Amino acid sequence: MQKRVVVVGSGPGGLASAMLLAASGVDVTVVEKRDHVGGRTSTFEQDGFKFDYGPTFFLYPRVLSEIFAAAGYSLDREVPMIRLDPQYRLVFGTGGELLATGDHARMEAAIARLCPQDAKNFLVFMRDNRDKLQKFLPFLESPFESWRDLAKPEMLKLLPILAPWRSLDDELKKYFSDERIRLGFSFQSKYLGMSPFRCPGLFSILSFLEYEYGVFHPVGGCGAVTRAMARICEEMGVTILRNEGVEEICFNGRKATGVRTSERHIEADSVVMNAEFAEAARTMIPKHLRSRWSDSSIQNKDHSCSTFMLYLGIDGRYDDVSHHTIYLAKDYKGNLHDIEKTHSLSADPSIYVQNASVSDDTLAPKGMSSLYVLAPVTHACGGVDWKRDGPAFRERVLDQMGGIGMGDVRSRIRTERIFTPANWAAEFALHKGSTFSMAHSLKQMLHLRPHNRFEETEGVYLAGGGTHPGSGLPVIFESARISSKLLLEDLGMKAAWNFNGSAFDQSQLQDHDLDRDLAVQ
Repeated sequence: MQKRVVVVGSGPGGLASAMLLAASGVDVTVVEKRDHVGGRTSTFEQDGFKFDYGPTFFLYPRVLSEIFAAAGYSLDREVPMIRLDPQYRLVFGTGGELLATGDHARMEAAIARLCPQDAKNFLVFMRDNRDKLQKFLPFLESPFESWRDLAKPEMLKLLPILAPWRSLDDELKKYFSDERIRLGFSFQSKYLGMSPFRCPGLFSILSFLEYEYGVFHPVGGCGAVTRAMARICEEMGVTILRNEGVEEICFNGRKATGVRTSERHIEADSVVMNAEFAEAARTMIPKHLRSRWSDSSIQNKDHSCSTFMLYLGIDGRYDDVSHHTIYLAKDYKGNLHDIEKTHSLSADPSIYVQNASVSDDTLAPKGMSSLYVLAPVTHACGGVDWKRDGPAFRERVLDQMGGIGMGDVRSRIRTERIFTPANWAAEFALHKGSTFSMAHSLKQMLHLRPHNRFEETEGVYLAGGGTHPGSGLPVIFESARISSKLLLEDLGMKAAWNFNGSAFDQSQLQDHDLDRDLAVQ
């Protein structure tokens, strides 16, 4: 008899799980509470303008390319993508700019304009992080279910390279003396919702991935990726139930037997929970099955920052503004202290602006622009009253846009939507409105995160940013691969896919021989 699995949530991790399980012969039902798929990786339309809710950077396509190949599809054909060059523009509050590019010679020159000494170390950084990623990748692709996985001899050999006692900023000091350059190679820690001064040095691989494999824009926005995944799922026979939320996972003892939705009971041999862990566990898994992850334990974990969002439909174009622009506050450490410690709103907030219409004319009416504006802020913890403080903070963010060369956009706004941590919590069920799930501190990584095979039950598996390996789209897709493999093993089934070797089109990579380049220097 065909095995049945229910996937709770149609975010990228849930859809990737559905594709992999269906490819292996499982009868899969995805249950989604919203009227569209994708979760935060989805697109909404307002007055003719289209916006991604959440992720806008698409990195390291290898993982998703392999998942598409496992389902018999080609990512390149199903989701057209534009490789961005420059990848993004960095504007430093302390002065200076950096146009980040995957062209290594041009990147060296760009760094040299800020700090000639640091430019000499760019290729060394790339070489060292290529080695780091190659050695650590097998562990990112494997489950961590106890401290024993951490104590494996091959893992212990990595400690000198990973140096978990060093922060990301300390790690980058080995290569870059100019704080601006370090910030340019560490702001990516915000993908994890963390400060580079607390984030483990391992995550220097994040900026490496950008310069090694590129930054991409899926035509139609990142929501186009999850829409394509849902279409493929349905072509493979997966049932996707929309407008139907899961109210609880049903158990016989510790064994999951299905789910109860707002409409029905669905029996299943296993359940994949893709909903955000910290909130979904509290509402869907009975308390007596969560001794390790009790309500109080979840509440006391370190949760990531949140984001204040402006989605702006603008009259006119910004063709001289990069697709991605990041402004890093003059007092960047102070900005982070406000977010993480005092839980207050900075007078000089860092912001990120996506001007995707400069690359993709499908997102706005002709002659207009869709702007996505993000400011990292504290999660919901009582420190900020968004009804009271939101309007003034909006003005502050709009002022920052003028500081990066966009002028006063106020008179050009044709449509607008605002998202605060309160919106993230209410509309997407994110605990504390934390947009990057639980923080990736050392005490919340590897076996210390909720396990892919949820450890206190039988037949419940996790996919998404709340489990191992963590948040960020490539890592979320990896979590789906790990969880799907464990699920199939427990059902006594063999995966119909093998990820030895990359299905990613190698022609998209930069052709760099770093040892040769370093020798020339």
